[in-house]
Amino acid sequence: MALRPAPMAGLDIQGLGVNFSPLFIPARAFCFGFFTSPNRMRILVPMAGMGKRLRPHTLVTPKPLFPIAGKPIVQRLVEDIAKLYEGKIEEVAFIIGQFGPAVEAQLKQVGEQLGARVSLYYQQEPLGTAHAIHCAAASMEGELIIAFADTLFRADFKLDRSADGVIWVSRIDDPRNFGVVTLDAQGYINGMVEKPETPVSDLAIIGIYYIKNGPQLREEIEYLIKNNIRYKGEYQLTDALENLREKGAKFGAGRVNTWMDCGNKDNVLDTNQKMLGFLTGNAELKGTFTAEQSVVIEPCYIGEGAMIRNSIVGPYASVGRGAMVSGSVISNAILFDKSRAENVCLKDTIVGHEAQVVRTPEAINLGDFSIG
Repeated sequence: MALRPAPMAGLDIQGLGVNFSPLFIPARAFCFGFFTSPNRMRILVPMAGMGKRLRPHTLVTPKPLFPIAGKPIVQRLVEDIAKLYEGKIEEVAFIIGQFGPAVEAQLKQVGEQLGARVSLYYQQEPLGTAHAIHCAAASMEGELIIAFADTLFRADFKLDRSADGVIWVSRIDDPRNFGVVTLDAQGYINGMVEKPETPVSDLAIIGIYYIKNGPQLREEIEYLIKNNIRYKGEYQLTDALENLREKGAKFGAGRVNTWMDCGNKDNVLDTNQKMLGFLTGNAELKGTFTAEQSVVIEPCYIGEGAMIRNSIVGPYASVGRGAMVSGSVISNAILFDKSRAENVCLKDTIVGHEAQVVRTPEAINLGDFSIG
C-alpha cells in the first residue's frame, strides 16, 4: 500500500472524469430533475456487474432488480438507506451497464420516489469497485453514501456523521471472499484488506459506506487510476479508503443486525425468506389477488392480479404480479411477474418473468412396496 502524496497538478476534472486516458473517463451521464444544493447527501449505487452467478435470470433481469418480497433489491436498499439517514437525499446516482431503457426508467422511478435527482452513469469495463465509483465522479460532491446493489441489511441505529466516514461490517465465519477491517481499542478502523488469503479479521465489509468528503475520495481513486495501482487486476475502493485513513481520516465501523447477501440463487432465496419474515403482517406483502380453493401459509408475498387456484402457497413464497399458480405446492420460492406454475411442486426455486412450469397430471397404477 503506497501512501498517496500531496495532490498532483494537471488533473482535468470536467464533470465526467479526469484526463488520464479515455479508458478511465466515465461514459455519458443522464440526470433527471433539478439541481439543488451540493451540501446534501448523495447515494451512489454501483450495479454494473453481469451477475453471472444468477444466470440464466440475469441474461434479462439485472441482479439488483430481482424481486425480494415483491420489491427490487435496489429499491429496498435505497429506501432503507434513506430511512437510516433521515435527511434530504439530494441525488441518487446509479452506475450501470447497458441494461436498456426499461431498466433505466425503473431506476429513475426508484430515486424520484425519494424526491431525489437521479443520475445514470455507465461502467463500460469491469475494472473494480473504485473504478465503478469513479464512473460517477461528477456526483462525488459533499457527503456520500456508497451502497453496492447486491446486499440488503437490517439495522436499528442512526448515521453517525461525526467521523470522516463509516464502513458497515458484519462478523462472518469465512471472510476470504470479502474486504475486511481491523479495529483499534477505541473501535475505529485501523486497517483494511481486500479479500485476504490469510484472514486478518472476521469483520467483513458488507458494501455500504458513508463518506463525509466526497471530493477527497475522488482524488484518492484518481491517484490509484493514474498510477495503475491495482489488486488482482482491479482498482479497489479499500485501497483508496486505506490511503485516506493513513493520512488521518477516522472511519467508524457500523454494525448491522442482519446482513443479507444476494450474490447467488441460494442467497437470493435466503434473503427473500428473511425479508418476508421481517415484513410479516405488513400490508405491502399483499396486493389484490384471487385465491380459489387454496391455502396461503404466511409469510408470503402475493402480487397484484395474481391468481392462485387449487394450490398451497408458502411459507416463504413470493408470487409476482399477474402470476398464475394452479394445482401446485409452492414454498421457499420466487415467481416473477406474469409467471405460471401448474401441476407442480416447487421448493427452493426461482421462476423468471413470464416463464412457465407446467406439468400434465399423471395416472399411475402402482403396486405394493413399489417406488414410482
